Formats: sequence, C-alpha cells, structure tokens
Amino acid sequence: MSRSKALQYYIASRLLLAPLQLLTIITIVFLLLRATPGDPADAILGGRAPESAKAELRKQLGLDLPLWLQYLNYLGNLLRFDLGTSLTSRGQNVGDIIGQYFPATVELAVCSMAVALIVGILVGTLSASRPGTAVDASGRLFGIITYALPMFWAGMILQLIFSVQLRWFPNSNRFPPNLPAPTHITGLYTLDSLLAGNFSQFFTSLHHIALPSLTLGILLSGIFERIVRVNLKQTLQADYVEAARARGIPENKILVSHALKNALIPVITVLGLTFASLLGGAILTEVTFSWPGLANRLYQAISDRDYPTVQGVLVFFGAIVVTASILIDILNAYVDPRIRY
Repeated sequence: MSRSKALQYYIASRLLLAPLQLLTIITIVFLLLRATPGDPADAILGGRAPESAKAELRKQLGLDLPLWLQYLNYLGNLLRFDLGTSLTSRGQNVGDIIGQYFPATVELAVCSMAVALIVGILVGTLSASRPGTAVDASGRLFGIITYALPMFWAGMILQLIFSVQLRWFPNSNRFPPNLPAPTHITGLYTLDSLLAGNFSQFFTSLHHIALPSLTLGILLSGIFERIVRVNLKQTLQADYVEAARARGIPENKILVSHALKNALIPVITVLGLTFASLLGGAILTEVTFSWPGLANRLYQAISDRDYPTVQGVLVFFGAIVVTASILIDILNAYVDPRIRY
C-alpha cells in the first residue's frame, strides 16, 4: 500500500469511528442524568408545589414518556442541532447559552494550554539534558507535584496568596465591572481588544486571565514535562545522535535540531488527551476563580438540576473532545509515518 493510500485509509477509519464515539457519549450522558436522584419539577417549582402542577410540568418536558421514547426524541432533536431549552434560564435555548459562555472558556483553555506546553517542554528539556543532576531531580519533582496537586485546592491557595494577600491579580471576572468590555468580535476579550486596537483593554483582559490560566496551565504542564523528559532521554542515546556528536556538531544544536523534534512526537498524541483534562480542569478553575465561562455555567446547571442544559453542554464538550482527538490523530499520522502503517 502506498503512503498516500495508507494515510487516506487511516483518516477514513478515524472519521467513521467519530459518530460512534459521539453516540456513545450522548447515550452515557442521557442515561446517567436520568439515573441521578432528584426531580426537575421539584427544582423548578419547589418541593411544596402541588403534585398536579409537577405532573403538568413533567408532561410539558416529556419526562412522563418511556425512557426509550425520551431517548429517541432527544436523538431526533440533536440531528436538527436542537440542544433543548434551559429549565432555569427563562426558556433560553441551550445553543444560545453555549454561544454566550463558551468564548470565555476558549480564552482560558488557549492561554492555559500555551502555559502548559511552554513550561512542560522547557522543564522537560532542561531535566533530560542534565541527567543525574539537581536540575534533573528538580524536573522530576516538578512533574510529580504538578500532576498530583488537586486543581481546586491549588487554585484556592494561589488565589488567597496572589489575589487576597498580595493583590497582584484580580479576584474574579474577565473584566472590571465598572469598565466597558471590549467590543464583541470573537468573544475573546484579549483578541477583541487587539483587533480593536485598544491596548489598555488588552492588558486589562490579560491581567484578569493571568492567574486562572497560570494555575491551570502549570498544573497540566507536569504531563508534558514527564513525556518530554522520558522521550528526550531515550532520543539522546540514539545512534544518530551519537553520530551527530562524532561529526562535531555542537550539543545545543543536537538537542534542539535533532533530538527534541523526535521527542516531541508523543507530545502531539497527548495533546488530545490533555485537551479533555483541560475541559475538566476548566470546570474547577472557573468555579474557583468565578470565571464566567461555559464550565462554570455547567456547574450551575448541575446544581439546579437543569437537565437540558447539562445534557447539551456535555454533548457539546464531548463533540469537541472527539473532534480534537481526530485532528490530533491525523496530525500525528502526518508527523510520524509509523502510525498509518
């Protein structure tokens, strides 16, 4: 099989598996939400509402139908890209809620991923290039600690230190409530302020997102540090690296131009898995820092037993993770030919 055909076959197989993965996520979310204790009618009307009013509301929501019929109706709505209507947001469509809150989550995720990649690759490279030294031991310790620390606990501690005591960073929100927010273009405050040429708003937005993104990014950087350190150590012992040293190529050039490129191939694979962890960590980070993103809105919907909103947001997150996983697999196949054979 030729290289191009092998790559096409690999991409086609991954694309065919995507609907099955998404259907599995949809089914699990639907069943788990129906299995959780609590009644949406009680959450909306209150526990003291008459049973007749609760029964009427359940009928309006379709909760009186058999479970299999509710599932089929939900699948039919999803095929029409209808995620349902929120129970607690005055009938607001779940799609509109996602459009309103998701840009804040994207901004936090992008900044956090940038921090995680920069810190993880830098620390992993320094650790692998100096084996058996204090730098190597410090790098291993950094990876273990950042990987093991609970996200919510670290967020609260850093918030108490840098926001409450030192007052270096804001305590919450994306932008000061007493100032006009950047003009809406993409929904990302840092990008919108740059596109509008307002550098004052840009630095204000950057100041507000700094602590949440640093917290989430540094805690996720331990994943990349461990992968880079292990793979770079193995790569530095490869035959072609020894041959490059024998030719008199400087060690720094060998490290950056030869060894690090091959050591970063597994990092691309882990990006997809880390993206799922990023969304999970974003929920804890957004709640801890009162960040008005979609993950925080999901937490509120879970607290209010707003089933349509929870279902819609989780399915939306699931679609993002599946899409990101496919893109990472395709990118990995281009970078590493061994995968598609």
